[in-house]
Amino acid sequence: MRLQKLLSAAGVASRRAAEQLIRAGRVSVNGHVVQTLGTRADPEQDDVRVDGQRVRSRAAHRYLLLYKPVGYVTTRRDPQHRPTVMALLGQLPTYVYPVGRLDYDSEGLLLFTNDGELAARLMHPRHEIPRVYEARVWGVPAATALNELARGVPLGASRRAPGPARRTAPARVRVLHRSRTRRGDQSLLEIAIREGRQRQVRSMCQAVGHPVITLKRTRIGPIADRRLKPGAWRELTTAEVRELRRTVDLDT
Repeated sequence: MRLQKLLSAAGVASRRAAEQLIRAGRVSVNGHVVQTLGTRADPEQDDVRVDGQRVRSRAAHRYLLLYKPVGYVTTRRDPQHRPTVMALLGQLPTYVYPVGRLDYDSEGLLLFTNDGELAARLMHPRHEIPRVYEARVWGVPAATALNELARGVPLGASRRAPGPARRTAPARVRVLHRSRTRRGDQSLLEIAIREGRQRQVRSMCQAVGHPVITLKRTRIGPIADRRLKPGAWRELTTAEVRELRRTVDLDT
């Protein structure tokens, strides 16, 4: 089995994160540090370690749902020493990691698991898992702006995606509420997207002239929970896990 797949299957990290661990020289096989992607190992016979800790195969899978508050970064470790979402989970006996990202200044639902195959499929663009957000924006978008958001907005190059502007995929957009404040009119939009560019919803709203004030993710594929409070988390139910796996064409 390829080493990155082995680490993912054991619940150590997603395949992409496992590749980073290998490149960083943090993985060893039978006492030898391995930094070559594609290296193979047998989980039943080889001594595979990450940071000196033995990797055990067939770890029991866990599936968690967290409501991330504003002010936390979606990573296990942060070089800038900002609070990470892992601090909200406390001391878990099982290694889990976040599936995808949610911006530091955004809040809402975030999945965690050690099921590497499920995590990889949820993050792969081919499966087009819908993610639903509530964006409070400045102003009241006209029909033309809403239609542009729904059809797709050309977004410029970024650090992660250099190159010419690329139009976002079609989205589902509707206005939930309008209000007037001392600082100006505001609108609450529900926006469902099926791709995950960096700060995509914020960039889309900015592009049509309605900057985001607050942003909250309310649904990931079939998973939603309006009762979960900021900073709280829970295990997914068996039915939710089954539905999540069915969404990405995994056997149940």
